[in-house]
Amino acid sequence: MLIAATIAVGLASGVLSGAFGIGGGLLTTPAITLLLGYPALIAVGTPLPVIIPGALTGAISYHRRGLADIRAGIVMALAGTIGSVAGAFLSRVAGGTIVLLATAVVIAGASIDMLLQHYSAAGKAVPGEGESDEGLAPEPTPAPVRARTLAFVAIGAVAGLYSGFLGLGGGFVVVPALTRWCGMPVKRAIGTSLVTVAMLAIPGTLTHWYLGHVDWTLALLLAIGVVPGAVIGARLTGRASDRSVRLAFAALLAVVGVWLAATQLWGLRG
Repeated sequence: MLIAATIAVGLASGVLSGAFGIGGGLLTTPAITLLLGYPALIAVGTPLPVIIPGALTGAISYHRRGLADIRAGIVMALAGTIGSVAGAFLSRVAGGTIVLLATAVVIAGASIDMLLQHYSAAGKAVPGEGESDEGLAPEPTPAPVRARTLAFVAIGAVAGLYSGFLGLGGGFVVVPALTRWCGMPVKRAIGTSLVTVAMLAIPGTLTHWYLGHVDWTLALLLAIGVVPGAVIGARLTGRASDRSVRLAFAALLAVVGVWLAATQLWGLRG
C-alpha cells in the first residue's frame, strides 16, 4: 500500500511539474512527511533527484511547441547553482520544521503575486480591443535584452537558494517572476522554468545526498510516476487558456501553502 501511495504521489507531482513548471517538489515535499511519514529533512532532500526526470520531460514537451526559452533557462540555472548548494547547507542548520514553515510562507507569497498579476491583467482588458483569445489584455512588452539577462540572473540566484533550502526546484519563484518582471507569457514561463528547475536540481541533489537527506529507494518509487505525470501535465496546460493556467497555479500554491503551514504549526503546538 505504501509503495502504491508513493508512486501515486510521484504521478501527481509529475502532473504538477508538467502543468505549472514547478518541478513537482511543491507537492512531493509536504506529501513525503504528511502522507508517507518520513522526517522533514528527507522530505526536503529526496524530491530533488525526482525533479530532474520530470522537469526534463516537461521541458522537452514545451520546447517542441516553441514554449521554452532554453537560453534563459540555462542562464537562470547557472546563476542559481551556488545558491542551490548554499541553500542545502542552510536547511541542515535551520532544521526540518523551520524549512517547511519557510516553504509555506514563500508559497503563499507566490500565490498572492500570481493572483495580483491575473487581476491586474484582467483590469486592463478592453472588450473588443486588443484582447487575447483568453479575454485578457496582451502580455507586457518584453524588456530590452540586457535588462532581461540581468533579470534572469537575479531570478536564477533567488530560485537556486530556494531550490536548495526548500527542496522545491525553484519553479514557484521562476514562473511568477518571469511573467511579472520579464513580460513572458505564462505558458512560455512554465516551459522555461522547467529547463531551470531540471538543472538546479542537480547541485541540490548532490549536496543533500552528501548531507544524508536523500532516501534513494523513496526517490526511485516517486520517479516511476513522475515521468508519465509530467507528459500529462504539459498536455493539459497546452490545451488550457492562459487565464485558466494563472488561476489554477495561484490556487494550487494557496492550498499547499495553507495546508503545510497549518500542519507544521499544529505540530509545534502538540
